[in-house]
Order: sequence, then C-alpha cells, then structure tokens
Amino acid sequence: MRRRLLALVCVSASVLSGCGLISQDGGSGRHTVSVWLMKGSASEDFLKRFTEGFEADHPDLDLDIRIQEWTGIGDKVQAALKADGTDGPDVVEVGNTQVPQYAEGGRLQDLTLESMRDWGIRDWLPGLAEPGQWMSQQFGVPWYAANRVVIYRKDLFEQAGVNEPPRTREEWLEATEKLDRNGDQGIYLAGQDWYTLAGFIWDEGGELAAQAGEGGVWTGALDSEEALRGMDFYRELQALGDGPVDADEEHPPQSGVFAEGQVAQIIAVPGQAQSVLRENPDLKGKIGFFPVPGKSADKPGAVFTGGSDLVVPKNTDQEEGALAVIEALAGEKWNTDLARTMNYVPNKKSLAEAVSGEEGAEAMAAGAAQGRATPGTPQWGAVEADNPIKEYMTKVLKGAEAKPEARKASDRITELLDPNTR
Repeated sequence: MRRRLLALVCVSASVLSGCGLISQDGGSGRHTVSVWLMKGSASEDFLKRFTEGFEADHPDLDLDIRIQEWTGIGDKVQAALKADGTDGPDVVEVGNTQVPQYAEGGRLQDLTLESMRDWGIRDWLPGLAEPGQWMSQQFGVPWYAANRVVIYRKDLFEQAGVNEPPRTREEWLEATEKLDRNGDQGIYLAGQDWYTLAGFIWDEGGELAAQAGEGGVWTGALDSEEALRGMDFYRELQALGDGPVDADEEHPPQSGVFAEGQVAQIIAVPGQAQSVLRENPDLKGKIGFFPVPGKSADKPGAVFTGGSDLVVPKNTDQEEGALAVIEALAGEKWNTDLARTMNYVPNKKSLAEAVSGEEGAEAMAAGAAQGRATPGTPQWGAVEADNPIKEYMTKVLKGAEAKPEARKASDRITELLDPNTR
C-alpha cells in the first residue's frame, strides 16, 4: 500500500468511511488507488456513495480520495507527474483544457485503446473529448461538463410580447430589440466576454487559432472572414444592452447586475441563477433558461464547454486500479448519478436525459452537444494570461475597424503560441 501525502487535504474519514485510509485486512492482497479530485466537483454524499459502491465491486481495491484546491493545482500536478510515483496520485481530475500541458513530455498514460474499445469515445461530448487529446492520442477521459446558456426573465419576455425563447440568431436579435426598452436592458453582455465570442466564431466556421497540419505551427485566426462574422454578431447583440465594453463578465459580476431587476438576459452557466436569487429573492419563479441560439433552428449555437477530464499519470504503480476507477466514474451509472447530484451535463450525448426535468440543466445539455474547447496546445494558457482577444473586442466595440484589429490580435496570439518567440 502506498504511503500517504499527509500535507494534502483528504475527504473526512467520518464522511468517507470506506475511503481506504486503513487497509481492511492488514494490507494482504489489497491495493490502494489514490485519486485527486478538485474541490466542489462532487459532493461528499456522492463521494461516499461512490467509494462504498466501488470498493464493493472491487474487493481487492481501496480508494484514497484526496480533495485539491484549484489555486496552484497546475504546479502541484506537474510536480506529481515528475516524481517517482510512490507517493503520487493514480488518477487526477484536471480541467478539460489542461490536458495537453500535462500530456506534453510523455507524463500521462495513453488511454486511446480503452477509450475506443470500452468507454464509448464516439458518444463523448466533443468539448470534453477533443481537448483531452494530444498528438492524436486520448489522454483525458471526460467526466462532467458545464457550459453557458441564456438566463432570462420570463416576466419581461411576456411583457415585451416574446412568447417563447428564440431558437435562431435572427429571432434572438429581434426578441432582444423588443426587450431593450422602457429602461430595461435587452441583454447584459460585457464587452470582453471572449468565451461567448468564441461560440459565435465557431458557429461561423472560424477558429480562435488554427494549426497548420499535424504537429504544425499554431497561428491566431481572429482575422479570418468566418471569425470576423462572429465578432460582427457579438457587436450587434452587445449593443442591445449597457454592458461595459472595456470589462469582462466578472467586473462587475453579471449575476449581480441581473439581480437588480432591469436586465432581460445574461449568458452564463445555469448555476448563476442561484446567485441572482440570493441577491434578489423576488425573482423566484421569474427566471428561465434556453440554449444559446444557433444560426438555424435545428441545433443550438456552439458554446465553450468547461468541465473536467480524468487522467492517469505515467508514473502510477496502480495502473489497473486507476483504469477501474476511471471506468466507474466515467461510466453510465456513476456519471449520471453525479450529473443529477451536481446539476452537471453527463459526459455522453446519449445520457442527456439524465438531467431531464431541470430547466437549466436541460438547456445546458442541449448546448453541450455543440460544445467546443480552446485550441489544444499546451501554450494556450499563455494566450489567456495575456489575452489579446479582450483588447481586440473592446477596440471593435468602441468603433475601430474589425479586420486590422483582428490582424493585430491574431499576430499576438501567434507569438504567444510559439514558445521560441518568448
């Protein structure tokens, strides 16, 4: 049995009575699988149920689940991947867009075979599956997803004569124009909400950055005709409200602006509705959800899919146990349990019915089928840290010509994606 990293925060033994902190038979014939999960990803009740169920199904395995903080997790995971493996994790939950930075250098197990043969890779949500790949191999297995939807005021829609949520971009603009009157904002959309812009760009067939062939150079792509059309739609929509053009959706928090009562729509994950109701309980029963509309009514618009993948470090000494944990967590039984418990989107399109009956989760699941992720390069984190996309958006919304500003932003993205220029 592996030694424990006492410095890490472990789920309370009183809650996870079967988490394997003590071997059940003195260590004879049993193995402990160490699992790092992120704070807030799963409730203690879910983890207790899962641990008891997993250990009952795998009498030779004990689970050691250790809860991690998001702050500083990148450095902690990288250190664990580089260690000798005796004290490190066997399974790690990582953000879906983080997989390439951990896979680079050969420090993760290649899970392509198991994903194709046993785990239903073709049914996975693309926004989780695609960023879990590196160099055409699958290193990250989708666990759960969350994505943006439109949160709206049912009463304001009714007052404006909008009888049902729009299903196309054209309908959305028409409805928002009707809502943007009498002191109400049709939509509150901050000028630097680049995740929302990304969805509009993807809908047009554009990209934030593109790669020239397998293993080729990544270059910024905001200046393509497709990406420019996405920015043009963002500009039209953003103008139907009073969102600041030089700030993102957290400055100020858009849920707080929505709670003030004079905003008809925001684009956010459904969970933000709870923040709204905490600030303004009078809105209870007046809030609804619908997927971000697409260019046609037959499918919702593209959205950035956030969420988590599960990976196995190359230095694990419990590979079979690690694969068993991933198979269970990502399998239908426990994945649907997690989705219902936490109001997530399950990892497979075929499991969307697991969240039926909950309006926000249903809207999120519908959008997740069109989910995408940021470019699958380990250097994308440098782009987000510098974020020339935000500056580009602000300049366009202040009246600058889009194409030359998009060219400047694309050039900066190219520089940031090429480590040889930094």
